[in-house]
Amino acid sequence: MKRLALSLAAAALIAAEPFDPFNEASIDDRPGAQVPMDLPVIAADGSRTTLRRIADGKPVLLAPVLHDCPNICGVTLAGLADALAAQPRETDRKVAVVAFGIDPQETVADAAADRLRNSRLTATFVVGNPPQVHAVTDALGYRYAYDPRIRQYAHVAAIAVLTPEGRLVRWLNGIAPDPAVLGRAVADARVGRTGVFARAIGLLCYHYDPETGRYSLAIGRMIRTAALLTALALAVAIFLLSRRRA
Repeated sequence: MKRLALSLAAAALIAAEPFDPFNEASIDDRPGAQVPMDLPVIAADGSRTTLRRIADGKPVLLAPVLHDCPNICGVTLAGLADALAAQPRETDRKVAVVAFGIDPQETVADAAADRLRNSRLTATFVVGNPPQVHAVTDALGYRYAYDPRIRQYAHVAAIAVLTPEGRLVRWLNGIAPDPAVLGRAVADARVGRTGVFARAIGLLCYHYDPETGRYSLAIGRMIRTAALLTALALAVAIFLLSRRRA
């Protein structure tokens, strides 16, 4: 009876407090944060490894993703592949890319399928147990949360740039890193230079409807807000220019 009462209370709490992805998913500012490089993870081929072995003395581009993602993780990895393809050949060879599975329930098979889908990206696709996964994401200040009602994680689309020793240089936000920005970040990582974070609107990977090809109302509100702010900025600029001409 007591267990039933607790279940009902939990259900009532969920109904009273809707899941807010924008509050649950974000990235804290932690330049210079140290990622635990020696924790065991499992690669898509089933081998046990560590981030240090994957890095092999090179800067690391770590993309927190869901390997079996119904949303935009694949788009994020494709954008990274494009940005790397635009780099000089020697830069591409001297960086390690990790598609880091943030869902501890995912398997090696999920990672292998993700690697096959993103064959243009030369990367190591890994999964891990809850302690290993959260040790890495917590160190990076990467906050994400599971919404049981739609069985999806809300998380920010971004890529962490790390030094070869695993210190955080900066985040590349969004689904299409600028090749020039990526190149500078890798150069900073190579010499161990950590930067100051620039505030940016994080694009959430959450609640995408594959049947309609549209985001949910929450994501739609964010896109509309960004468009409104852009239009307002343009209007202000036009007004100021017109006053100068007058």
